Amino acid sequence: MTTKPQQPTILSYVKDLPNLCSLAGLACTILAIYFCIKGVYAAAMIGMIWAVAFDWADGLVARRMKGRTGDDSKFGGQLDVSIDIVSYGVTPAILLLSYGDFSLIYLIGSFLMVATSALRLSYFSTFGLAGGTKYTGLALDNNSILIVFIVLFSSFFDKDMFAIILYVCFMIIIALNVSQIKTPKLSGNPRNVVILAIYTLGISAIYGRQLL
Repeated sequence: MTTKPQQPTILSYVKDLPNLCSLAGLACTILAIYFCIKGVYAAAMIGMIWAVAFDWADGLVARRMKGRTGDDSKFGGQLDVSIDIVSYGVTPAILLLSYGDFSLIYLIGSFLMVATSALRLSYFSTFGLAGGTKYTGLALDNNSILIVFIVLFSSFFDKDMFAIILYVCFMIIIALNVSQIKTPKLSGNPRNVVILAIYTLGISAIYGRQLL
């Protein structure tokens, strides 16, 4: 009589290196949320861009690892999607709320950011890459890549004015997220990984200097 293989425990997947990268990205995201709430936006931007770096790293590591099972890949994919909604939906939403002093009008924009992120991730989980090579709509990791660049210009405006500018930029970004435009998958290309690494270090240096 054959016995069914024992189902792995939840915590057993923490040992998987790609999942550790994903969780490191989540840690950066939590720090970004914390600093958004505190109004320390330079530190929040560092957390946001490093969350992207770890997000890209988990896929790169997973593709190069040998011996991972189908269940390992499936679990990692689900973990990645779960973290993406926090990193690229919830975190920007809290940033917008913080800049808008948590007023009701900014709550609408924040809801739209989270809602469109959830819709986009659900669409991708259902249909995958268009033609196997391109995303439908702007991939969510681009949200943080763009936002940390936009916030660099916050010092040129007073907080209230920049909050409005940020609101408009967010509406453009989320419109692109759920649009039918086809965008290339950037994270799988080694050249793009190098570019992101340079961008991450550069952004971290600029915002780090603001913190000193």
